[in-house]
Amino acid sequence: QVQLVESGGGLVQAGGSLRLSCAASVSITSIIAMGWYRQAPGKQRELVAHSTTAGSTTYADSVKGRFTISRDNAKNTVYLQMNSLEPEDTAVYYCAGYDGSRRDYVYWGQGTQVTVSS
Repeated sequence: QVQLVESGGGLVQAGGSLRLSCAASVSITSIIAMGWYRQAPGKQRELVAHSTTAGSTTYADSVKGRFTISRDNAKNTVYLQMNSLEPEDTAVYYCAGYDGSRRDYVYWGQGTQVTVSS
């Protein structure tokens, strides 16, 4: 059973930075892709960033140039560095792991709240 635990959320002023961490209970090299999703109140969950074991990364247009996803395989941890935060980035952020056989993100953390004040 894969467990994912996020940390690093909090309250920050617009223009500030936060780094989210996602610690996995298994080697993240065994998970074909890791992603960060977010869900704001009244909105659908959206994919923010995605990183594969092959080394490719993708970002939502709204965060390109501001957010960076990275991974430390030795620590089984995935990070989301968030810079130049905007009030629109306020959401619960979730770490997720992709299962290749099911072709979907099936492993989820509990979420961490990020609040950006104006």
